[in-house]
Amino acid sequence: MSIVIPKLDKVHTTIESILSTYPGDGPIRCFWPHQIQKNVNEFRRLFAGKVVYAVKCNPDPCVLEALKEAKITDFDVASIAEIKSIHGWNADANLYFQHPVKSRTSIRDSYTNYGVRHFSVDHANELEKLLDELPNSREIMVYVRIATPGLGVTEDLSTKFGASIEEAARLLESINTTEFRPAMSFHVGSQCYDPQAYAAALSMVSEALGRSSVAIAALNIGGGFPANYLGNNVPSLEVYMRQINRGLNSLSLSPEVEIFCEPGRSLVADGMSVVARVQLRKGNALYINDGIFGHFLEAYFHSYRVPARAIRTVEKLSEDIESFKVFGPTCDGNDVLPGELELPGDLREGDWIEFSNMGAYSLALSSGFNGFKTESSIVIC
Repeated sequence: MSIVIPKLDKVHTTIESILSTYPGDGPIRCFWPHQIQKNVNEFRRLFAGKVVYAVKCNPDPCVLEALKEAKITDFDVASIAEIKSIHGWNADANLYFQHPVKSRTSIRDSYTNYGVRHFSVDHANELEKLLDELPNSREIMVYVRIATPGLGVTEDLSTKFGASIEEAARLLESINTTEFRPAMSFHVGSQCYDPQAYAAALSMVSEALGRSSVAIAALNIGGGFPANYLGNNVPSLEVYMRQINRGLNSLSLSPEVEIFCEPGRSLVADGMSVVARVQLRKGNALYINDGIFGHFLEAYFHSYRVPARAIRTVEKLSEDIESFKVFGPTCDGNDVLPGELELPGDLREGDWIEFSNMGAYSLALSSGFNGFKTESSIVIC
């Protein structure tokens, strides 16, 4: 769990004000709660259904508190650890166990001890586990997750999860013979650049429903909504929602059917910066105290590049700009940030670099390899 530093006794409105009194060397996670809340409000403005936060994206308490202020009360969880964490933070939160592969222990525990009533499956054997471990009751909703084509995504989740249209129809029919309430879900994939992916997925949902003739109680359209990184050409959220609303209208679902989405990245990516310190300069190579085993693992895998700016607290930086290769702190030779950074040419040991748009899949993937861990989180108002 992260710690909001108590030593800084005034409200901070800029990163510079933090660094002027910061007692350590960093790196520091800096949160912008108003930006997270703004993103939530934009989702609600454009999407008529419920907004459910994907905890896996960033489980930091600073993020959760910002979401709480934005009146987010529903959370997509993928493990018993995430369930325990969210329940411990807010026992009244509604939890959606949307991982389609779960251990029997986690199924029992989530239901009995944490009040989970929403479960996902993509195979008949997983449905059998639910029937074995849970009471056969109308209070339980089972979502059939359908595989999608992976259009325009950086990570196609349907190579691992999701039933075919035929399998989905059979699963819906099987659920319909129980007391469980049938529902459907999909996930187009991570960082989806193509709004048509949602229309294609909803067309597949329509076909599965047509083959089964089962009336569903809920539909989860998943996440995958992208964030802006350097060099990306991301359509506006409005463009995505037009495709989604058109697809939903074509389904002609009953007004009683609950519709929700589970964004993560698009809610929190620009709600957090990471501020790292330069520990050594070798020519145009910089060595900083954060890297791919800290907050930059996803950036390394997918070659995401985020805005970066240099900060010096005691004097002005040069206006001459140079290109730098940036290495992380561990002894692993792969610990290097993608691409090069354009930074002031006089950058030196002790200076800081702010990396913005770092709220998604950064802290969540941090391993602490070699003992390099970030335990400092600061909220900027």
